[in-house]
Amino acid sequence: MNERRDKKWNETKTNDSWSIFKIMGEFVEGYEKLAAIGPCISIFGSARTHPDNKFYKLAEDISQGIVERGYGVITGGGPGIMEAANKGANKVKGKSVGLCINLPFEDTNNKYIDKDKQLNFDYFFVRKVMFVKYAQGFVVMPGGFGTLDELFEAITLIQTHKAEKFPIILVGTEFWAGMIDWIKQSLLENNKNISESDLDLFKTADTKEEVLEILEEFHKNYVFTPNF
Repeated sequence: MNERRDKKWNETKTNDSWSIFKIMGEFVEGYEKLAAIGPCISIFGSARTHPDNKFYKLAEDISQGIVERGYGVITGGGPGIMEAANKGANKVKGKSVGLCINLPFEDTNNKYIDKDKQLNFDYFFVRKVMFVKYAQGFVVMPGGFGTLDELFEAITLIQTHKAEKFPIILVGTEFWAGMIDWIKQSLLENNKNISESDLDLFKTADTKEEVLEILEEFHKNYVFTPNF
């Protein structure tokens, strides 16, 4: 019994070591492709948002406006909000990037990604690095756990000065209101787990015009570079 267990443990360690090369390969491909694309805005949101939802149309409009101001658009490449954002970019012939990953409830990548700008990942953490490193802003539409994961990762990196500051815009003030109230009350006022200035790491908006205004106001004083 012990011999079989030890053999299995040693095989696991060997597989873990070899996986490093696959991880490196994903980083190399991502860095090389995304560095050549130029300034982009990452747009996040639920894969479960249907085309008849108001936030689907809003994401499409915001994406179109972003492209018209000279940025590319990066999404997770799936359906829902991601599809809407890639569709908006594609509609005005802008750069439409998809950082895709296989998930049990997302069978296919959306059809609005530029064929030469689709990257496929096995590792979530590599994919998240790409979202942050090459984005000049985050537009965060209503979503679920994945959207929250990407949002708080970005906030944490900026808060801890591991990434350069860039605008994070939460779209849909009513949707985000409960979370923001909880942050203010539980994290700041009751427990002092964050600083008051940390509330400035993100802004809220309800319209395409508000999103574009926040992006333009921020970037008129900044040079476009990778974030870390």
